[in-house]
Amino acid sequence: MKLQKKQSLAQKRRWRIRKKVQGSAERPRLSVHFSNKHIYAQCIDDVKGHTMAYVSSLDGKDTALKANNEGAVVLGKALAEKAKAAGIESVVFDRGGRRYHGCVKSFAEAAREGGLQF
Repeated sequence: MKLQKKQSLAQKRRWRIRKKVQGSAERPRLSVHFSNKHIYAQCIDDVKGHTMAYVSSLDGKDTALKANNEGAVVLGKALAEKAKAAGIESVVFDRGGRRYHGCVKSFAEAAREGGLQF
């Protein structure tokens, strides 16, 4: 029961954030997900319902990326480059129900350094 309660509270946090955060074509939603082993991030146009730019620690040249601060910095910069190539200048940040510290903060700051505006 403890695990079910934890998962339901996490889902409620995600829904609460998604009520306020909505992406569009000119300002897509930057959604980030951290699992125990990998990091996934994508820029989503919620109006059309499609992904505009995507980056993950699974794909790419560097397979030694982990779901830690160093991996978050590398992927944040990589996503900023892909977003710039797709014509995305500013995004709305969706932290996926996680607190804005640690890996989430490292990812966001690296994406800002790469040129994305939040």
